[in-house]
Amino acid sequence: MSSPVIAARRLSKWYGQVIGLNEVTVAIPPGISGLLGPNGAGKSTLLKLVTGQLKPSQGEVRVLGEPIWGNPAAYRRIGYCPDHDAFYERMTGRDWLTALLGLGGFEARRAVLVAGQALETVGLAAAADRKIGSYSKGMRQRLKLGQAIAHEPELLVLDEPLAGLDPLGRRRVIDVIKQWGRDGRSVVVSSHVLHEVELMTSNILLLNNGRILAEGNVHQIRDLIDEHPHTVRISADDPRRLARHLLGYSHVIAMQLQDGAVIAQTNRPDAFYAELTALAAGDEAGAVRDVTSPDDNLQAVFSYLVKH
Repeated sequence: MSSPVIAARRLSKWYGQVIGLNEVTVAIPPGISGLLGPNGAGKSTLLKLVTGQLKPSQGEVRVLGEPIWGNPAAYRRIGYCPDHDAFYERMTGRDWLTALLGLGGFEARRAVLVAGQALETVGLAAAADRKIGSYSKGMRQRLKLGQAIAHEPELLVLDEPLAGLDPLGRRRVIDVIKQWGRDGRSVVVSSHVLHEVELMTSNILLLNNGRILAEGNVHQIRDLIDEHPHTVRISADDPRRLARHLLGYSHVIAMQLQDGAVIAQTNRPDAFYAELTALAAGDEAGAVRDVTSPDDNLQAVFSYLVKH
């Protein structure tokens, strides 16, 4: 068997009296793996431990066969996309990415070339010379992904990379992640939405309250959740116009308008997201800004696992 890209043994992290991660022992194989759990489950804490940003309170974690804490040489082998951003707003996307590559040791001309390639990959070539302060939330998300992949790392660690993306942006980011896996490299991607993870990989870890509840094939738990309606919030320029189109979908079982958005419930999320992406690609329903799904989609799975 291949060696795990991440191996943790009794890994814990606490902040004063608050436990962020509780004695996690796990071996994540090469390829694409999804880290699934509601907000506050401990996903970001685990990923910060994996990327060497936090020191374990207890236990150990090895990444690509090496201890990660205090090991700068290992950091170069990892690409990290955090859940929050902290840009220099007056820099352009190209300048920001070029500067980061320069800090990573790239020669100036090489840094400019590689930055352009990364921006092309994430669909920001046309906006490369615009100031980051003018970027939408979705564009900022894709810029974070661009800096994570630019130096061609062996392992990508992505914390909620689809949050705030419009349907077309989601599809592009998912395609980048899947291509990364097809190229023989590894990805650990976190989300609180089962459907998002399932689009990228069948190998998942379920995390809740700082503990791993389950790991394995996503299809083994899919049936537990499909009987429950999936709630999706779609921000749009013209919510009423979008709602009229969504009402024509047989799998949409409820809908309401709320503060510039459509709140829809569907019992077939795969079909819903596919048709929504196709709808957003045209102009008949107006512009779709972003799509989010609340944590409630996972509660049936977590309740089942805790009971069993």
